[in-house]
This record gives sequence, C-alpha cells and structure tokens, in this order.
Amino acid sequence: MELVRWLIVHSTDFSLSLFNILSYSETTKRKREIQVSAMAVSSAKWVLFLLLTLLVREEAMAMAASATNRNVEVESLVNSSMAERAIEAEKLNDGAAVANPEEVASMVEMSIQNNTERRNLGFFSCGTGNPIDDCWRCDPNWQRNRKRLADCGIGFGRNAIGGRDGKFYVVTDPRDDDPVNPKPGTLRHAVIQDRPLWIVFKRDMVIQLKQELIMNSFKTIDGRGANVHIANGACITIQYVTNVIIHGLHIHDCKPTGNAMVRSSPTHFGWRTMADGDAISIFGSSHIWVDHNSLSHCADGLVDAVMGSTAITISNNHFTHHNEVILLGHSDSYTRDKQMQVTIAYNHFGEGLIQRMPRCRHGYFHVVNNDYTHWEMYAIGGSANPTINSQGNRYNAPTNPFAKEVTKRVETAASEWKGWNWRSEGDLLLNGAYFTPSGAGASASYARASSLGAKSSSMVGSMTSNAGALGCKRGRQC
Repeated sequence: MELVRWLIVHSTDFSLSLFNILSYSETTKRKREIQVSAMAVSSAKWVLFLLLTLLVREEAMAMAASATNRNVEVESLVNSSMAERAIEAEKLNDGAAVANPEEVASMVEMSIQNNTERRNLGFFSCGTGNPIDDCWRCDPNWQRNRKRLADCGIGFGRNAIGGRDGKFYVVTDPRDDDPVNPKPGTLRHAVIQDRPLWIVFKRDMVIQLKQELIMNSFKTIDGRGANVHIANGACITIQYVTNVIIHGLHIHDCKPTGNAMVRSSPTHFGWRTMADGDAISIFGSSHIWVDHNSLSHCADGLVDAVMGSTAITISNNHFTHHNEVILLGHSDSYTRDKQMQVTIAYNHFGEGLIQRMPRCRHGYFHVVNNDYTHWEMYAIGGSANPTINSQGNRYNAPTNPFAKEVTKRVETAASEWKGWNWRSEGDLLLNGAYFTPSGAGASASYARASSLGAKSSSMVGSMTSNAGALGCKRGRQC
C-alpha cells in the first residue's frame, strides 16, 4: 500500500493535485473506504494511473469483504433505538441457538478433561483443571495480553468476543452525574459507544450508578488490575445486544431505579421504566459471558437472563448473601425461552444464599463443576420442562433437615415433571444432600452429553478456590 502511494505521488511524468485516503473507519463493518482522485494527469501515464487506482480499490474491497458476518449483522443493532434493537436481537438470538445442545455440553466436558487442548492455545497452564483460568492466569504479562481472555471461553457462551476486535478504553472517572450525557472517561460513556471496546480501569474505584448501565454490543468490561465496585445504585443491563463480556467486578447492593431518561447509544436515549435491581440483567441478548465476578446483596436477582436470551456462560463467579440468585427464563408462558442455552461452571455458591442457583424455564442448562456450600431452601429449581444436566458438582446440604434436597420443581405436579430431563452425574452429595432425577436418563442425547465426562467432583475445591473477582497485580501471575 505504501509503495502504491509513493508511485502515485512521486511519479515525475504526472502530478496529483488531490490525493485523499479515507483510512480505517471504526464501524462494526470495519470497512475501509479509499478514494483516490487525480487531476492534471499526463495522457502518457493515464493507463498507469488507472492501474494503480484499481489496485488500491481492490485492496479496500478485500478488506471490506473480510469483515465478519456478525459485525455486519449488528451494524443497525448498535445504532438503533430499543424498539429497533429488539427486532434485530430476535433475529440474532435465533441464529445463536445451537441445533444440538448436547454437542455443546460434550464440548464443555472435553474442554474440562483436556484442559485447553481444544483451542490449541499453547499458553501457560496453572494445573488447576479449570480450563478458563489455565488458559490465561499463569501468564505474568496478562496485562499486556488482556484480550487473550476472549479466546478462553467455554460452553454455550464460548463465542462471546466482547470488545476483542476494538480499541482499549480506560475509565478514569467513577462518577455518573448525567445518564443522558455521560462524560468521556466514565464507564457509562464507554459502554454506550457503537464500536467494539475493551474497557479497563485506571485505578481502584467505586461506581454508584444513578440509572441502569445500558450496554451496547461488542463490549468487554475488564476489572483486572483494579478493585472496581459497582454498588449502592443501579447496575448492569444487557438488553437486545450481542457479544458482551463482564469480568472482574464486585457488584453489590444494587437498587431499583428508573422512571428516567437514560442514554443507550451515542445517538439514542429514551425513557426507562423501573428496573428490578438486578446485578446483571440479560434481556433478549446473545453471546454473553459473565466471568470472575463477586456478586451479593441486590434487590432482585444477581444474574437474570430472560426474554429469549441465549448462548450464555456464567463461570468462576462468587455468589453470596442473596435470596433469588440466578433466574433463567422469563415465565412459563414465554415459549421463546425454549431456545435458551446456558452453561454454569466453576462458580462458588457461598454463604447467605437461599434459592435459585439457578431457577430455570424451558431451555437447556449445563451445570458443571460448581461448589454449592450453602443454601437455605434449594439449589436448582425449575418449571416449564427445562432440561438440566448436573455434572461433577459438589452439593453440601444445610443442617435444616427439611432443606436437604438439591432440586425443586416449582409449582408443578409430579405427574407432569416426572417426564422432565433432569439428571445428576458424578455429583458429590454431602451432609444428606440428595438430587431427585427425572426423565429418560439413559437417552442417546444424554449419552452424547456425557461421553467424555466432567472433571471429578473431588477437584471442585481447587477449580473454584479463586472464584469471584481476582486480585491481579501487574507483572505477576494473576
């Protein structure tokens, strides 16, 4: 490209009065528009000029063609109103659903068994058996290779790339003074942008949001290297978007907010009704990964995924001090949630939890190698015929003799739920804990889902020992 430019500008046989190159444009199409115009070109070199111009244009067209189909599809999504986003997101979510969920379950099991060999990353191994952590945590230069994280996902949300293909955005200001006109340097200003961004933090900070933090597509919020709390106000809303990674945050004491104007993109803001006060609310979205966060004490759920959301992984989080922990599915009557596919892996469900770890409707849910050390009512619940595949977890029942059961079918007669596919395979049941299975159990689909096996439940302690936000230090293994 530089050679072409030099030939055109420096040719002694003709001159260019105007040479204008519109370089890389930061849109989701990643399209490069190049315009070359020339005046006063000698007739003797006209052919040469045309050839060089065609060469430049050919290169530009090749770069445009190499843009990913996914980026092309979401161009209108990130620049639209919420109503328009809803229509576009529905199309994307339909495409995100996996035709054979059991195959993805097998892929997760293979990843657990073979560590990071599936992605053939060739990076460091911590030897914990946790394939996500072993993919990146032992690299002492993790801060120089932050985007490696986007290649370490597993499960149904494994294709969530977040802001991997964009620039870094450094949050320098913890304030949230104006949800309609956020200042540059604030977290809100970062997440609403219409281009991919990998968002990091300059220092430790506590961010008290006045209204919901409405995410735009292709964003990573990466709290590593700083002690970042989103607390005592509104929290995170992922609505009608795609490709979001939330990593390394402390999110707690979230409160209902709303009945206010809030900006959702550089070109759009609108009226928001009252939000429930979830830590992370996933609404009609796909390709979402929630990893290594510490979540507690919120008004409603800690992680809720509803309204046709799918292709989600919830991993390595530490949940404490909360009632209704994870809700997956909007309502028994909302059948679009039949496409919902969620992987829940390597999380620590800790002290002060009561129920919904998770509570599922309709879809397909792979619960693998989690540590359940506390619950007061039940651990895993559901209604509306969800498929729940529990493998290699450690369930430690409470002392209450009436709360030993891991499972709960919510407001459903046994004659109905006995046909639901719920199974426990390789789970460690302690202190009188018991899992009530149902469904076909030995079906071919379950055989495919379990053919490689999860890691032994005896390893859950080591795999989840660092669940939650990590205290990463620059220049050291995280």
